[in-house]
Amino acid sequence: MEQKTISRREFLKEMGLVAGVSLLASSPWFSAFAQEQETQKEKARLAVIGTGSRGCFHLNMFVRDPKCEVVAICDDYRPSIDAALKITPHANVYTVYRKLLEDPNVDGVLIATPLHLHREMVEASFQAGKHVFCEKSLSKTLDDALAIYKAYQNTDKVLFVGQQRLFDPRYIKAIEMIEQGVIGPIQGIKTFWYRNNDWRRPVPSPELERKINWRLYREFSLGMMTELACHQVQLGSWALKELPNRMMGSGSLTWWKDGREVYDNVSILYLYDSGVRMSFDSIISNKFYGCEEQIMGHEGTIEPEKGKFFYETIPPAAGILQLVNEAEKGIFESIPFAGPSWVPETANKNKGEFLIGEKPKEDGSRLTDRAFVEAVITGKRVEKLVEEGYYATTLSILGDQAMQEGRIIDYPDEYKIDYLNHKAPSALAPAAPENV
Repeated sequence: MEQKTISRREFLKEMGLVAGVSLLASSPWFSAFAQEQETQKEKARLAVIGTGSRGCFHLNMFVRDPKCEVVAICDDYRPSIDAALKITPHANVYTVYRKLLEDPNVDGVLIATPLHLHREMVEASFQAGKHVFCEKSLSKTLDDALAIYKAYQNTDKVLFVGQQRLFDPRYIKAIEMIEQGVIGPIQGIKTFWYRNNDWRRPVPSPELERKINWRLYREFSLGMMTELACHQVQLGSWALKELPNRMMGSGSLTWWKDGREVYDNVSILYLYDSGVRMSFDSIISNKFYGCEEQIMGHEGTIEPEKGKFFYETIPPAAGILQLVNEAEKGIFESIPFAGPSWVPETANKNKGEFLIGEKPKEDGSRLTDRAFVEAVITGKRVEKLVEEGYYATTLSILGDQAMQEGRIIDYPDEYKIDYLNHKAPSALAPAAPENV
């Protein structure tokens, strides 16, 4: 990662995108970069609360951004602090996050702690007058997610949620194509994330099991729903501009029967009033199909993780292949058992086309962090960013509830926010000074 500042336009050009009206229409959060050239000499003074693997991932981004200064870190587990100090050796160290929030040198905080701590930390950070980046998911309960959203509404500070696909050039291009009608009206969305590992982390002593492997216990996490599904189900509201009103699904422990309390095999179906369906499937004992979202339109399909799209109709095959296909068709059309709809597809090999050229080396995380740095400097909020994170969280929670209760559940009206028409306060004006 280069040490110099790269402008938004240069970055997008590298990724094969062009910034403009269509980009802001599909991804309004890019307005965070609107004053980038005017803030070249300013710095965001940031702190990271929770310096485990994800916290250190962000630290590596921040220390390489010349417009960011990491002034403090906080964790209550010494090995995590030691790992962070290797990245940012001059940062002040705290073991109690509320003490860090008292530091007047901290402008904004990134919270990368276990899920059950997010609400109290976000609320305390806003009360201390700090801008906040909260890793996904926002929470493990609907009440906590709504409380975080209301806390955001009641302050003039910036809030980011760790949904990096929102800044991923492949996904941005996919949404632009959908809005331009390239693949026709969306008929369905299929998402899946398959892995083959136990999802465990080494534990130096037994009493640290739940502290280190918190993702495996329902007291702290909803497992694959809040850790994986939240990334992918967010695509539904972004692409369809509507919310599913019903959810159904099934979850089980099929392989990793090691004392964990969360599922290792899940399947959820989200039902939209328009008739469209979005599915999420995840198994962590087989990785063959990997991770992907398949957005299926009447005229084409987009697979953003691969960075490719496929038209329903493709150019005719080369002459020799057409002859082979026609010969096969002529032979097999006369065979009764094949059925009248069966047509050989020897020549129908649809390899698709790249969305923006070869697959980028980055997934949007770097640009998400840079956008947060810019927002901290300017104090300006960005439209719909928090709402996307909120709905990704709530849909993941509701999917888990459907599995737990074994029934079709409705999206409760009391947890709905005005997504399509909402504009965040202070989106167009700098935040007013706040006395802490």
